[in-house]
Amino acid sequence: MAGLMDDRNSGFDWPALMRAGMRGLGLKPQEFWALTPAEFLLMLGAGSGTAPMGRSRLDELARAYPDAAPVREDKSDG
Repeated sequence: MAGLMDDRNSGFDWPALMRAGMRGLGLKPQEFWALTPAEFLLMLGAGSGTAPMGRSRLDELARAYPDAAPVREDKSDG
């Protein structure tokens, strides 16, 4: 989030943060000011971690661990 830091005094660029929160995320002012920095950065997508599993990995897991065929119970009275 380097673009949100103000180079003049090493503080936050509040106008940019407020634009990101209120215009970008659609937050109301009271919602914006109630957030912790960690919550705000999470909402902006910072530090989102690893990418979700792709289709090829899902297919690989499905081949490695196939679903078992369901066991059919015979409900006849014979």
